[in-house]
Amino acid sequence: MPEIRSSFLNNFKLNNKIALITGSSSGLGLVMAMAMARSGAEVIINGRNEATLIALRREAAKQGLEINYLCADLSDFNAIDKAIREIKSNYGKCDILINNIGTRIRKSLQDFNQDEILTLVQQNLTAAIYLSQQIAELMIEQQWGRIITISSIAGRLARAGDSVYPVTKMGLEGLVRSLAVQYAAFGITSNGIAPGFFATQRNLSMMRTEEEKASHVLRVPMKRWGEPEELAGAAVFFASEAASYINGQILTIDGGFTASF
Repeated sequence: MPEIRSSFLNNFKLNNKIALITGSSSGLGLVMAMAMARSGAEVIINGRNEATLIALRREAAKQGLEINYLCADLSDFNAIDKAIREIKSNYGKCDILINNIGTRIRKSLQDFNQDEILTLVQQNLTAAIYLSQQIAELMIEQQWGRIITISSIAGRLARAGDSVYPVTKMGLEGLVRSLAVQYAAFGITSNGIAPGFFATQRNLSMMRTEEEKASHVLRVPMKRWGEPEELAGAAVFFASEAASYINGQILTIDGGFTASF
């Protein structure tokens, strides 16, 4: 019979881990950050509005959680370089990275201009490539790391009028696999999460009325939007020792949408 250590739940704890979650001042990023903090990690949230980040840190403190913040636009290479220096100086390491920055411009391809294409590719894909490269160097030093990249079901399912966003999200899935192959020998795993319809502030424009809200999930077998908390556990799992042999995988969390014909 295989040996089971005293409590298997200990494998899900993130004690003594430093976790950077990009784009985490709201929505799924914030919920993942708080879940990691509750699991024992020392969390660094990220956003571009310092007042918002300070308010979130105070709110977390009321819940007995200590979180730090990094006020920076981490879609910019120069800002990433500065952030890496700060992390080295303040923490000496980074154990967990969640790539969660992204934007969306819903247009048909013929309606995009050059700047809009470049903006989507830079914010959604290129920045994650560069940040992962830089953070991986810190992880190599300790021979341990977790890189988790937030993709989307739109990486595999395209819709008319939403032409460039799916390209960037499929690129992120390629990044997940590339990192998994390149860095596994250094004790670093790379996995991704592809969310479906989640009730976040970013999606408010799709939920202006109850009828509109329901129309978007007609093909979801569960017939509802996901709550952000329903995704956070997957991020904690991928970051933990419980997922130590999972590498290069994309976990879809969509209520069964992509399984529906």
